[in-house]
Amino acid sequence: MERTDTTMRKTTIAIATLTLFLTFGCSKGSTSSTSRSSTPSGNTEATAQANLTPEELGELGAQIKKNPDDAQKLLSEKGLTERSFEHAIRKVAENPEESKRYAAAYKKASA
Repeated sequence: MERTDTTMRKTTIAIATLTLFLTFGCSKGSTSSTSRSSTPSGNTEATAQANLTPEELGELGAQIKKNPDDAQKLLSEKGLTERSFEHAIRKVAENPEESKRYAAAYKKASA
């Protein structure tokens, strides 16, 4: 039980760090009105994030960490925005099994 708690805690910390990094690191060129764009694009984002597996999200997170200046480009290639990416990661973090898959893919892609 302690090992699971430790693994989950490390995964949660990694996800939280990545989320904070994306929130503050990628927002230097955007405005708040841009991030709160129209509803139709929100539907597209929901569809795109539903198609990404925890492994794909982990790889994408590692790519963003390696190349923070390309974060917007990397996200848009997957049909995501900062907001939808954060939402997808939070959804993965709710499930311990998916969280482990995300963390393994993130670690592998970071190496």
